[in-house]
Amino acid sequence: MSAPITVDIWSDIACPWCYIGKRKFEAGLAEFAGRDDVEVTYHSFELAPDTPVDFDGSEVDFLVRHKGMPAQQVEGMLEQVTGIAAEVGLDYDFDSLQHTKTLKAHEALHFAKERGRQLDLVERLFKAYFEEGRHVGRPDELADLAADIGLDRDEVIAALDSGAYAPAVAADIDQARAYGISGVPFFVISGKYGVSGAQAPEIFTQALDKVHAEAGDRV
Repeated sequence: MSAPITVDIWSDIACPWCYIGKRKFEAGLAEFAGRDDVEVTYHSFELAPDTPVDFDGSEVDFLVRHKGMPAQQVEGMLEQVTGIAAEVGLDYDFDSLQHTKTLKAHEALHFAKERGRQLDLVERLFKAYFEEGRHVGRPDELADLAADIGLDRDEVIAALDSGAYAPAVAADIDQARAYGISGVPFFVISGKYGVSGAQAPEIFTQALDKVHAEAGDRV
């Protein structure tokens, strides 16, 4: 039996293109014949690590301050992203979005990874942040969202309060730096091929096909 194909994805819960990229990757994976032998792991990346947990303002306010863009330009950009998200079945609500620091969300994802539920929690956090206007920066609210997918709420609170998974988050970010990753989403397939951004589904299918064919050639 051949080894599984690994897909390591660097992303940030606060990245709108990462949720779109997740949907496009999933669509590409669905067209790959060997999809049952693909192992997907999410890795931490903080786009704006200096963001306060309780940011005072809207998403427009944040981007105006963070990127130095005029408000009208930001609003147009968000409208465009909302339209692209809708094309892959996502209902972004930037008016309700609560911008926050995502460090604890990444720690929660490492907690979930150890329990085999990382992919479920990734989806839950993205949906909560971009579609439901939920806060994903505080331990108690992250624990509520983790409980939605069957994780133990008290265990999540204890893990986040202790900072037990902060070193794992830092290690992911260090690895991203070593790979030269400066933006997300970024997909690393079998440790050798990188795909940057929310590419079309067929790009992911082609990359998976290539890795699969190369593995076959070595047998």
